[in-house]
Amino acid sequence: MIEEELGLEEAPSRSQIKREMLELQLLGSRLMALGPKAWDAFPLTEELRSALTESLRIHEKSAIKRHRKRLGKLLREADAEAIRARLDLNEQHQQQQRYHFHQLEQWRDRLLGEGDSALSELLTLFPGADCQQLRQLLRQAQRETQQQRPPVAARKLFKYLRAHIPFQESL
Repeated sequence: MIEEELGLEEAPSRSQIKREMLELQLLGSRLMALGPKAWDAFPLTEELRSALTESLRIHEKSAIKRHRKRLGKLLREADAEAIRARLDLNEQHQQQQRYHFHQLEQWRDRLLGEGDSALSELLTLFPGADCQQLRQLLRQAQRETQQQRPPVAARKLFKYLRAHIPFQESL
């Protein structure tokens, strides 16, 4: 109470400081996992960027552990919240791309399994798709399945779907 009246703030406990350092070390690990091309999108200090580049050469387990502590220390001086927000945005985008990829795989499997009924549904949802080319790829893929050949046409069908079905937030 006296501290509040005097305007003094309570210092963080040692446990709190350790938790914050562990969070920053984890953030550094997440940055290390991305790679050099992705680092350009983050607001990194020059020293932090240099340390991340140095992390590419480290392979020994104990050295990696020490380096994570160093990255955590450097992240205290950087804008950790902006970096964390950008990392979360990247992970969300990757998750959406995986979802889109799985949806495309499901469409391919439905087309191969159901045939024309799934094709007509696909064409109503995505009218820009080429009906003739889709039918041709579908027939080739079904023929390959019947003849127990490698799925070359099924792969072409998937590539066509990936190229012509737009990426959306929720497909």
